[in-house]
Amino acid sequence: MNDTVLAIKLGALGDMIQALDAFHDIGAHHQGDGVVLLTTPPFAALAARMPWFGSVWCDGRPKASNIRAFADLIRRLRRARFRRVYDLQCSQRTALYRHLLAGPHRPQWAGTARGSDFVPDKASGLRHNGDAMRAILAAAGVPPQRPTDLAWFDADISALPLPARFVMLVPGSSPHLPHKRWPAAAYAALGGRLRARGLGVVLVGTTGDRDATSRITALLPSAIELVGRTDLFELAALARRADGVIGNDTGPVFLAAAVGAPTLMLMSHHTDPRRSAPRGPAVAWLKRDDLATLPVEEVERAMLLR
Repeated sequence: MNDTVLAIKLGALGDMIQALDAFHDIGAHHQGDGVVLLTTPPFAALAARMPWFGSVWCDGRPKASNIRAFADLIRRLRRARFRRVYDLQCSQRTALYRHLLAGPHRPQWAGTARGSDFVPDKASGLRHNGDAMRAILAAAGVPPQRPTDLAWFDADISALPLPARFVMLVPGSSPHLPHKRWPAAAYAALGGRLRARGLGVVLVGTTGDRDATSRITALLPSAIELVGRTDLFELAALARRADGVIGNDTGPVFLAAAVGAPTLMLMSHHTDPRRSAPRGPAVAWLKRDDLATLPVEEVERAMLLR
């Protein structure tokens, strides 16, 4: 019977994208093993398409108030008798999971929780999130397997109303973190400059970003608004076709960078690029503690285009 291995990553989207290399390495190292990903419902469809896991569990973060769901998860983890766990979340929650799995069938644990069997080396200074996950795998003897193939991360977008050439703008972010957003008026002004270059402007995001995109389209009626009309695979396909992608510190920008789009991220004081700058073959970033002070001209000079 094959050994069974568990990888834990609970979200958010940007974190999931930054974990793709680690997922790929785990899958390559444990070919033939039953590798399971423990995640959360928002990432079920994404995880189901990943080629590295035999199955996906989406009950990884029950609410603290839901004692029954929490107990059910621990029982499920115990029954599985995993041989090894890769804790890529490294949170207090997952440290508790390790503690509650103590006993004769306790799995080997790779991560930063107290008592872990495989602990990453103590590198000086801050680590990028991707490097931190790679260090956990290295401690457990999992070699890097580059490059990570993301050909599966795509979709047919032929039905979308797209111009021949366009730049994808991502003007939203978490609604509870408005300081992470470059002003909508600035995006509209940048869009006008892109139009003057003969490039279309496509706005993407979730329905929670519609306040920002509505302000942009009021100032730039020629912009194509696809907010709430694309899933993650369609976003990846849009990024692959775009001449460039410009956006805030939010998941779709990490996704665009990962699939190879020329990507510029705009960061506020909230973001430390040493830890969480997007990675990809053509990536840049600009940072201002207050994004309202970032001039349109500077963004235009810094943007990357095919």
